Amino acid sequence: MRSFHIIILFILSTLAITPARAYTLVIDAGHGGKDAGAIGFISKEKDLNLAIALAFGKLVEQNCPDIKVVYTRKTDVFIELDERAKIANRNKADLFVSIHTNSTAAGRAGTTAHGTETYTLGMHRAADNLAVAKRENSVITLESNYEERYEGFDPKSSESYIIFELMQDNYMQQSVKFAGLVQKQFATHAGRVNKGVFQAGFLVLRNTSMPSALIELGYINNRTEEQFLNSADGRSKMSRAIFNAFKSYYK
Repeated sequence: MRSFHIIILFILSTLAITPARAYTLVIDAGHGGKDAGAIGFISKEKDLNLAIALAFGKLVEQNCPDIKVVYTRKTDVFIELDERAKIANRNKADLFVSIHTNSTAAGRAGTTAHGTETYTLGMHRAADNLAVAKRENSVITLESNYEERYEGFDPKSSESYIIFELMQDNYMQQSVKFAGLVQKQFATHAGRVNKGVFQAGFLVLRNTSMPSALIELGYINNRTEEQFLNSADGRSKMSRAIFNAFKSYYK
């Protein structure tokens, strides 16, 4: 168990060290292909999401050459939710940003609801992630000499998951920080109504192993907001707002 404690101390001491590899940002344009998302009066959510995602990514690529930008999709294709998270995990992303457009149950009947929202993974999901990890890791008890092979790691011991919980908490704090910056920029740069930062169990976020956020750009079934998001000026302001938030977060 002593060697396991040493490993914990070593990891803790290196958590704040910037990795030598390039900082990786994964941008996810929600929906796509056969999944149109919400339908507005003149547009579909999947197209708005993609336009803003590409514009945001382009700003990062043009202004931050030290950052690697990965897109879950760059065209109108269908990507499964779990695959979006896998793309981020495979690329060892430092931040995952999923872009969406909101709608109400009224759909194309229209709504007066308006404003932007940004979501992070709910606290209950973090607890669920820990439960899943414990369950999945319990398989090592079937291996001979697992105590020595895994240097004292006990899949049933809460102590063995100290690092996991610390990382989950760190991801949560960073996610909320980024989400707050996004909302602030939407209000100050794009002139949008800031509806705030919320937590929820979005499937696209629950399997990512890094700070992550899901952005709702506005209501596609609000005629005024939809027109704004479809305009060149609107897309420019929204993508620039997300970029400004990312730049502040990255610094």
